Order: sequence, then structure tokens, then C-alpha cells
Amino acid sequence: MSKAKKLKLIEGEFPFREAKEILFNVFYTKINFHQRNNFSYKERFGKEDPTAKKRIPALKKELVKLEKILSEAEAKNKRLIISSEITIILSND
Repeated sequence: MSKAKKLKLIEGEFPFREAKEILFNVFYTKINFHQRNNFSYKERFGKEDPTAKKRIPALKKELVKLEKILSEAEAKNKRLIISSEITIILSND
């Protein structure tokens, strides 16, 4: 197994509107990725992609949590500190 590599995706303090735009874009991009893959999978195999079938609802659930956090931040006129890291490990497959 390879050593884990870490990449910083998001790091900083953001006003509400910028935080909302950044985070929604990340989630919507990931959801759209799985929707496109699912569509392609259905066209090729006549059934839903098992990964997309699990990930889309999970991401939408996280989006609901995000909306609550953002609503609270907006109501209290708070800035958001966001840190997001991606860990990549090369598998031996």
C-alpha cells in the first residue's frame, strides 16, 4: 500500500455568501458526477449504478445538514471557517 498523500482543497475563513457558494458547488458537482455516471450506466447495462444509488442520497443528506449550518450562520451573521483535505492512497489492485 502506498503512503497517503494529502491535498488541501479548501482552507480559510469565509463570509456567509462565499462559504455557501463554495460548499454548494462542491456538493452539487459531486451529485451531478454520480447522476451522469448513473445515466451512463443505465444506458449501457439497463440498471442503476450501485455506487451512484448509494452516494446520491448520502450526499443529499449531507446537503440538508449543510443547509442547517448555513442558515444558522446567516441568522447569526457569522463567518465560516472551512477546512477540507483530500487523502489519496494508491491501491495495489
